[in-house]
Amino acid sequence: MISNQPATEFPVSVRDIVISDPCVLAVPEEGRYFIYARHFDRALFPEVTGEPAFYAFESPDLIHWSRPFPVFEKGDDFWADLDYWAPECHAYKGKYYIFSTFRAAGTYRRCQALVSDSPRGPFAPIEADPVTPEGWQCLDGTLYVDRKGQPWIVFCHEWLQVNDGQICALPLSEDLGHAVGDPVILFRASDAPWRGHSLKKGEHSGLVTDGCWLHRMENGMLIMLWSNFSDRGYTTGYARSLSGDILGPWIQEPEALYSMDGAHSMLFRTFDGQLVMSLHCPNTHRLKKMLLFEMEERGDKLHIINEITGNWCDGAGGHVQNSGRRGELKEKPTRTKLGRYRLF
Repeated sequence: MISNQPATEFPVSVRDIVISDPCVLAVPEEGRYFIYARHFDRALFPEVTGEPAFYAFESPDLIHWSRPFPVFEKGDDFWADLDYWAPECHAYKGKYYIFSTFRAAGTYRRCQALVSDSPRGPFAPIEADPVTPEGWQCLDGTLYVDRKGQPWIVFCHEWLQVNDGQICALPLSEDLGHAVGDPVILFRASDAPWRGHSLKKGEHSGLVTDGCWLHRMENGMLIMLWSNFSDRGYTTGYARSLSGDILGPWIQEPEALYSMDGAHSMLFRTFDGQLVMSLHCPNTHRLKKMLLFEMEERGDKLHIINEITGNWCDGAGGHVQNSGRRGELKEKPTRTKLGRYRLF
């Protein structure tokens, strides 16, 4: 049963949550952080049914989390019963919107937004149909509002259909329920200097675009985090918009931001103003954990300061399983108060 009552207990450690594509929503007026997901470790969370639905975790400090609780259930009228990938929640004009990837048997993956008055749900479709173009295989839609107040969905046109994966943008109606223009290709996977070789899947091969996220830097620069595969596994890089807005042109940062088999990254600010990046690592489904990095902006460059969950050190597997020291990590995760970086 969906309830919008706040959680009062936080018994789950961040190290115990196996999650893909974690997107953190900070709600300052409540002093709570939220993450959303569909798939869980059923042994740890037997209350999760496995039916098409989204669940949320709630936390006061990013380290201690509630047990998962339902925020969206498919019902009889919703068109999709497959995938439910990479849900991310955005606050927009007094409401909360989950953007996610959905599919029904025999159809392409498409992106759509759900709406609620509360980050705890219940969420419901804004309109019956998805917003990404008919006949396109799409995923990982995210919300961006441009300098004129126009909302956009920014999404990935999949390599499975176009070989060289694309990042695209599509203007949305004011209620985020439908498109009000044509899609625009912003850039392609092959534009990244840090990318590795083509990903191979069965008889197919191609270049991946995943997990786009827009961020306005303190100096006004607009950047986009996105994911591809490099020679070190799943990798996060970013691009800059030379115009300062969504249509670019977009220029890729030459070096990857994080290349230790961790990606699908996003950025948010803690309640004390610290910029933080979340991602999952390693890119092995049963091992995926959320990593949280304290970040630093220097002009138009983004830098990692410190990883605060300990999930990378605590038995991380995948492509980086032999990198560095491995074993049980006994030290508790914590956050420190950081001073401002000063340039002299």
